Amino acid sequence: MKIAIVGQYPPHIGGISNHTNKLSQKLVENGDEVFVITYYHKDIKKQHHNKQQHNENIHVMVPYGINIPGLRALFFIIFGTIKLIKIVKKYDIDIIHGHYLFPAGLIAVLGGIFTKKKVYVTSHGSDILILYKNNKIIRPLIKFILNRADVVLVVSKALKDEIIKINLKDIESKTKIHLNSVDIDKFKELGYDSESTIGSKNISEKRNISNIGNDVSNIKKEMNIINNFPTIIFVGNLVNAKNLFTLLNAKKLMKNESNLLIVGDGLLSNELKKTVAKNKIKNVIFTGIRKDVEKIIPYSDMLILPSFSESFGLVLLEGLACGKPVIGSNIGGIREIITDDVGILINPNNPQEMANAMDLIIEDQTLRDKFKKNARKRALEFSDFTIPYENIEEDIP
Repeated sequence: MKIAIVGQYPPHIGGISNHTNKLSQKLVENGDEVFVITYYHKDIKKQHHNKQQHNENIHVMVPYGINIPGLRALFFIIFGTIKLIKIVKKYDIDIIHGHYLFPAGLIAVLGGIFTKKKVYVTSHGSDILILYKNNKIIRPLIKFILNRADVVLVVSKALKDEIIKINLKDIESKTKIHLNSVDIDKFKELGYDSESTIGSKNISEKRNISNIGNDVSNIKKEMNIINNFPTIIFVGNLVNAKNLFTLLNAKKLMKNESNLLIVGDGLLSNELKKTVAKNKIKNVIFTGIRKDVEKIIPYSDMLILPSFSESFGLVLLEGLACGKPVIGSNIGGIREIITDDVGILINPNNPQEMANAMDLIIEDQTLRDKFKKNARKRALEFSDFTIPYENIEEDIP
């Protein structure tokens, strides 16, 4: 098959980019050919024209665009659609797949209308949970996209339920669950060398502890951690939906000393730093964007995702794959990941409850050991990555 994928793709970072990259690699392994249309990035040419990194069966293309908020999406829609139509006709593409309903999904649908090709769109969460609900201008466009797509893929049962509520014709029958998956060879417990392949649940692993002491010391130095307190890690975009101000409040309410490592960047970065300074919240470290979170998570003691809305929460699986206890909001897709033998669900609006959960994991060694023992086993249940055009996952593991 020949598949055209529209949406974020490396060197862009984030969940969608990771997902499209993983899908592209899996398709190529299957003998298919992939054509990617993505946003401009200054490192696109460097990454995809390097002979050692470039896969000849993955063709990455960037339509003309402008990196100005507001205009960026408009230019991507116009020139992305033109580029898509051209490559579909030139290479006789079989399937068009847009990742994130707007604008990528709109480009995919428009391309399908003009070329009569089958169109898949994947909702990754905030396109429905935030964009659709809060933006009255874009809302009818998202309805149009959902109506015109042949198949609507979602990353969790909770997200499927949200889309069904929109109550469009045939929407329930054509909405399918295609779970996100975690790379268990990339995200591993501290000191483990994996001898497995992605997707295998019969994992053979061996512990290599010779350099752990030095590694811990180096990571702590790099992260500017100057104490031996337990480290709590958050990884994600610094935006309102992630509920970081409540997390900072909870950090201040904790009974136990701890480090809070905030990995990521976003619109709220400066405001969050000002809040830390104003309220004199100790031991909060902002790392900015990191492309090596798989090296940082293993050196933390727990991972927290306190979001107000979350379609799935892939970072929770990454934490679990690294053998970490996890704390997450009792909402949406997070409930489909955190069970009572790997972590704690909390009310995202209650900072004291959040603080109590972090304190409990620090104080209760028996509970902490139980969570750590079961963490990676839970992650393995989400380690298979299927090609959605062949086998749609219908059930949550």
